[in-house]
Amino acid sequence: MSTNGEVLIGLAIVVGIAGVIVPVLPGQLLVGGAIGVWAFLTGGLTAWAVFAVAAALLVASTLGKYAVAERHLRNAGVPREAMLAGALLGIVGFFVIPVVGLVIGFVVGVYLAEWYRLRDVARAWRATIAALKASGFALLIELAGALLAAAVWVTGLTMT
Repeated sequence: MSTNGEVLIGLAIVVGIAGVIVPVLPGQLLVGGAIGVWAFLTGGLTAWAVFAVAAALLVASTLGKYAVAERHLRNAGVPREAMLAGALLGIVGFFVIPVVGLVIGFVVGVYLAEWYRLRDVARAWRATIAALKASGFALLIELAGALLAAAVWVTGLTMT
């Protein structure tokens, strides 16, 4: 693959990492897709091994972020119904408020569901804080997966 091609792949990976931080683009999908395109165009065992490791890291971080977030919310006493309300309002928020609507919708959904269930502002707010923390942990886990996949790709570049 040419140097220009590798630069374009690198830029796609950077855009993917930015998409993890600011959830406008499917960040991990862009990172994995860019590395997959690189492996296809480069060819060879090393390139495909790099793609396999990067893809495994991305899948593991995706599964890990959901598991950690759910466990954190469950330990805080936030029921699944509140998480579902947060997810649904997060989806609506994503389309209503560009860039930050997903997070705002999730938090508002959890708060409203918990306020309705508990009829206590303070306890609903504690659940909302737990939801914010869980969202932060999930973002950090997803970012770590994308950064590790990018590091594997950079390592692969030096080996091919």
